[in-house]
Amino acid sequence: MKVKQFIKAFTFLVLALNVVQATAQDENSYIHKQSDGYQWPTDKAVLQNLDKWQDQKFGVLMHWGLYSVPGIVESWQICNEDWITRPAEFTYEGYKQWYWGLSNVFNPTKFDPDQWAQAMKDAGMRYMIFTTKHHDGFCLFDSKYTDFSIAHGPFADNPKADAAKYVFQAFRDKGFMIGCYFSKPDWHCKWFWNPYYATPDRMQNYKRDQHPDWWKKYQKFTQNQLNELMTRYGKFDILWLDGGWIRGDEVGLDSVLAKARSGQQKGLICVDRTIQGPNENYQTPEQTIPDHQINHPWESCITFTHSWGWLANPDYKSTNKVLGLLAEIVAKGGCMVLGVGPSPEGLIPTDEVARLKEIGDWLRVNGEAIYSTRTTKNYHQGHTWFTANKNGRTLYAIYAVPDSEQVPQTITWEGNLPKGKVILIDGNKELDTQIKGKQVTVTLPQGMPNQPVALKFDVK
Repeated sequence: MKVKQFIKAFTFLVLALNVVQATAQDENSYIHKQSDGYQWPTDKAVLQNLDKWQDQKFGVLMHWGLYSVPGIVESWQICNEDWITRPAEFTYEGYKQWYWGLSNVFNPTKFDPDQWAQAMKDAGMRYMIFTTKHHDGFCLFDSKYTDFSIAHGPFADNPKADAAKYVFQAFRDKGFMIGCYFSKPDWHCKWFWNPYYATPDRMQNYKRDQHPDWWKKYQKFTQNQLNELMTRYGKFDILWLDGGWIRGDEVGLDSVLAKARSGQQKGLICVDRTIQGPNENYQTPEQTIPDHQINHPWESCITFTHSWGWLANPDYKSTNKVLGLLAEIVAKGGCMVLGVGPSPEGLIPTDEVARLKEIGDWLRVNGEAIYSTRTTKNYHQGHTWFTANKNGRTLYAIYAVPDSEQVPQTITWEGNLPKGKVILIDGNKELDTQIKGKQVTVTLPQGMPNQPVALKFDVK
C-alpha cells in the first residue's frame, strides 16, 4: 500500500474503531478466567521469591504495541472469531494487512521509560510486568528470530530501538520487581498462522499431525525467543505467559525454565496463566476478584481504563475505586496489577500521571495497611476490609469509600475486637472507640478527606 493510501485508510480506521472499541472491550471471550486448582512449587528459590512478591501487593501491567497507534483493543481484532467487531467496510484480510502495516508507522519518538518508571513509583507500585510480545507477534524487543519488531521500522535508528531493554532497566533502577510478559501464541509467525490456510480462530490454523514440521518450527521459534529474553535482558523475577489456549508444555516451557533458573534467573516465578500445574506459580483472574479469601499466591489484573492499551479518550477508574479494589484484593490474599497503556508517542499521558500520583499519595501515608501484610480470618464486613501485620497481633481496617458515597462519621464492625487503642494511620491519631459485645464502633475526626480510611489496632 502506498504511503498516501495508508494514511487515508489509517485516518478512517482511527475514527471507525473508536466506534467499535466499546463493543470489543465489553466482550468476555478474551478474558482469562482463574484456573481451577493450585500446585505449590517445590523449588525453594521460587518459593522465596513468591513470598517476596506477595509483600509487594501493587504492580503495573503495561501493554504497548501496534494497537497503541490507533488506540484499539490489543491484537484481538485480527483474530477471526464471532465475538470480534471490525469496520464493515473492510474484508478480514484487508483489515489484517492494515493492522500489520501499523509496524510501518509505529514511531514512539518521545519514548521515555524513565518517565514510566517514575510515574509508577509515584503511584506506589512495587513490581512491573511489561508486554514484550502480544498475540499479534509484534516484538517490543530486538529479537534475532523475526524482523517484526519495534527495532525494524521507523524507530530502528533510535538509540533506544531495543525498547524492552530500556524499559526493564528503568524499572530496575527504581527498585521494582521485574516481570516479562510474553504471548505463547504468535499470529504473525508463519509456523503458527501459516499463509497456506485461512485463520479461523486464535489457534494455529493447521492440524499438527498433518504438519508436524511446522509445529516443531513453531516450538523452536518460541523457545528461541524466550531463551533470548531470559539471557539478554537482565534479571527477571517473573515470566508472565499469556495465551492460555496454548499450554507451556506444548512449546517446551520446562526446558526454558530449567535453563533460565540454572543461569541468571534463579528463583524465577513462572506464570503459565490458566494452566493449572507446576508452571503456574501464581493465579491471574482477569478483570475480576475472587468472591472469597485465597491463601495461595494470586493476582487480579485489572485495567485502569476499559482497555489494556492506550485509548485516545479514556474513562479512568477513580482513585477511590482503585484503592478499594486494592484493599479488597489484599484482604482476600492477593496482589493487584493495574493495566496502564503508554501512548503511541512513548509516554504516560500527563492526566494519567496525575491520577496515578493520587493513588500513590494515599499509599505513602497508609501503605502499612497494604504492603507486606497477610490475611486474617475475619477479613470483610460491609465496605471495611481487614489485613494483618506479619506479627500476628496487629490488624488493619480499611474502609473503602464507594464512588457514590462520602466518608462516614463512624465505622462499625463485628469481631476483630481491639486490645487498647485504635489508631488512624494518617496522623497517628487515637480514635474514640466503643465496644459493645462483639460490635466495634470507631468515630472518625470531623473534616476527613473523601478517600479510604486506614486504621490499625492490636487484637485480643
